[in-house]
Amino acid sequence: MDDVTFPDHEYLTVKELADLLRLKERKIYDLASSGAVPCSKATGKLLFPAAEIRAWIEQAQSGGVAGASASATSSGRPPIILGSHDPLLDWAIRQSRCGLASYYDGSLDGVDRFVRSEGIAAGLHIHDATSDRWNVPTVSDLASDQNAVLVAFAARKRGLVYRADGIALGGLSDLAGRRFVPRQAESGTDALFREIAGREGLDLSHLTLADVARTEDEAVEAVRRGDADATFGLEAVARSYGLEFLPVIEEHFALLVDRKAWFEAPVQKLMAFCATDTFANRAKTSGGYDIADLGKVIWNA
Repeated sequence: MDDVTFPDHEYLTVKELADLLRLKERKIYDLASSGAVPCSKATGKLLFPAAEIRAWIEQAQSGGVAGASASATSSGRPPIILGSHDPLLDWAIRQSRCGLASYYDGSLDGVDRFVRSEGIAAGLHIHDATSDRWNVPTVSDLASDQNAVLVAFAARKRGLVYRADGIALGGLSDLAGRRFVPRQAESGTDALFREIAGREGLDLSHLTLADVARTEDEAVEAVRRGDADATFGLEAVARSYGLEFLPVIEEHFALLVDRKAWFEAPVQKLMAFCATDTFANRAKTSGGYDIADLGKVIWNA
């Protein structure tokens, strides 16, 4: 592929990468799903960092094995962060230039893929209603046989995000009869919304549902466009889109990390960046984040 010409922008689309590699688009989706190629799903669609794709191609040209093993860490896992989408984490991955890719499709999906060794870490915000604890009951149950550690990332304010055009929401019960953006069943947000709706007596059959959104940004963007009246989103994202926010709960977002990968350069570079004033200022100005416990070990396998 000596004649490969890269587009002059930072991220490639599926079509651009398929054209670049002279492959069918279906094959690109397969490569991304397996972790064989660096990718990000922060916006709800697959994007491929041009710099990492260039390095990936050069590695293959120099005798590296194309596929998941070519980009695997010493733990045997590809350098991908799975699980739930967090805007602050996603920004930190890019700004730190740590070399990690991301595949966000919900907390439960992340745990499942982590157990199958499809990534080195998974972002989680899973509430256990019985114990009123975050994340630990789930990883204790599903990932106890993994060589892994659960580390705190941030507490986040979650609630109702809506437009200020005549809508007044005082709680989840006010959503009855309104058009609502749901999240995928594998997400911690969907499970949490159903839990709180049941507690507050909201009959979910009284909601008119818009299309499922697979990331925090995608859900709030749908409200901003007018595709729905409200969603159950983060304060930080509501602020970034200039929408109204009614706080409902403070949740705890954590990273389930492979213990070997924790000590390798990509994760260490990311966490070092998260300890900087630049990161702290971003969290503060975004709103709705408390990073006081960032890096604290919550659970060990």
